[in-house]
Amino acid sequence: MNRLKSNVSVLFMLFSTLFCVCLITANLLETKQINILGVSLTGGLIVFPVSYIINDCVCEVWGYAKARLLIWCGFLMNFFVVMMGAICDAIPAAPYWHNDAGFHAVFGLAPRIAFASFLAFLAGSFINAYVMSRMKIHDHGRRFSLRAIASTIAGETCDSVIFFPLALGGVVPLEALPALMIWQVVLKTLYEVIALPVTVRVVRYLKRIEGSDVYDNGMDYSVWKIFKISSGSNA
Repeated sequence: MNRLKSNVSVLFMLFSTLFCVCLITANLLETKQINILGVSLTGGLIVFPVSYIINDCVCEVWGYAKARLLIWCGFLMNFFVVMMGAICDAIPAAPYWHNDAGFHAVFGLAPRIAFASFLAFLAGSFINAYVMSRMKIHDHGRRFSLRAIASTIAGETCDSVIFFPLALGGVVPLEALPALMIWQVVLKTLYEVIALPVTVRVVRYLKRIEGSDVYDNGMDYSVWKIFKISSGSNA
C-alpha cells in the first residue's frame, strides 16, 4: 500500500480548473433555449455533462475525498460568478450604455432559479461521486465504463428531479415536466457514452502518470469534510 497523499498534484489542479470553468460556462449558456432533434433544451447541455465526466475521472483516480473538494470548489466559484453578475446587474448603467436587457438576460438570474441550480448541482454531483466510489469498491476496480454510466444516470436524475420542479414549476406546465426531465437525463447520459472512449483513455493516462488508483475503503462520505483530502488506499 502506498503512502496516503494529503497534497494535490498539478494534474488535479488542472482538472479542478476545467471543472470550475465548465460549471460557470454551463450557467451562462443556460440562459439560451436550444432545439436538438425537435426537443427544447437549455444551452447548458453543451458543456454541463463535461463536469460529470471530470467528476468521474477525479473520483476514479484520486478518490472520493478529492472529488468532494472539487465539487465544493466548483460550487463556490460558480456562486461567486453568479453573485458578482447579480451585483453588476443591479448597479445603474452608464448613460451611454443601452444593452441592459441583454446583460440582464445573461446575468440577471432569478433567485429561485439560482437556488434550484445550486442545490441540484450539489446533490447530483455528490450522488455521482458516491456511486462511482461505492461501485469501484464493489467491483474491485473493474468495469469503469459501467460505473461511469451508472453514476451519471444517478447524478443527472437527481439533478433534474431537483432543478426542474424548483426552477420551472408553475412556469412550465406540470404535465410537461416529466418529459423535460427524462430528455435531459437521456441526452446527458448519451453525451457521456459518446465521450466514454476518450474518458477511459484519460483515466488510464492519469493513473499511469499520477501513480494513483484510490479505493475508498473506510471512507467517511460526509459532504462537509471539505479539507480532509486523504482518501482510502492505493491499488
